[in-house]
Amino acid sequence: MASKPHTDEVYRPKRIPKNPIKFKLQLNEEQKQAKQVILNNTITLLGGGAGSGKTLLACNVALDGLLRRQYDKIIITRPTVSKEEIGFLPGDLREKMDPWVQPIYQNFYALYDKVKVEKLIEDGKIEIVPVSFMRGRTFLESMIIVDEAQNVTHEQMEMITSRIGLRSKMMICGDAHQTDLKKKSDSGFKFLYSAARKIKNLEAVTLTTNHRNEIVEDLLEYYNQAIENGASITISGSKYLY
Repeated sequence: MASKPHTDEVYRPKRIPKNPIKFKLQLNEEQKQAKQVILNNTITLLGGGAGSGKTLLACNVALDGLLRRQYDKIIITRPTVSKEEIGFLPGDLREKMDPWVQPIYQNFYALYDKVKVEKLIEDGKIEIVPVSFMRGRTFLESMIIVDEAQNVTHEQMEMITSRIGLRSKMMICGDAHQTDLKKKSDSGFKFLYSAARKIKNLEAVTLTTNHRNEIVEDLLEYYNQAIENGASITISGSKYLY
């Protein structure tokens, strides 16, 4: 007697949408090229200054893959503070992380219908995982976004990148000029960025186009030049030497 075909969820073919996903915002040429790099690699580091569209690009790639059923989940993680102390915040895990992941949510809403994005969140298709909660997890068939990665330490970066499972991709977004760690040399982002192309399927892309007001670019250049010259800046009575 012939055996019956499998009916388990694992064996059910996924219905792939035939038409392209319609996003409210379109990527520019620089972002389109970066997207292709992401699709061709397992882990991609997205560098660039404030307003260069790193997180928007990551959200576009992640949503596109999820809605096309190429991935089962979007995993979002980012450091809250350098020591990952979020226990004092009220509410459940999502409410605790809400202030930190709002910039990512806003990018999702800018790209796609807000109600549909909220439904994906409620259904667990978009999951928030604080850096301090990632240890022991393995993410299969997932698109992982690591945001504000310049504030991830070397130890945390090693732990995060080793969570990636089969049929998954990871996008690590960061700006080395915005490191909030007490010792900038503790940032694992710049170190891993330098390892691109030395490790198979690990690539780095730097976005340069400014998507905010044109004054942002001039301000960042001014501050970066001051930092390079060793400027001493006083903020709220506390002196910081850059």
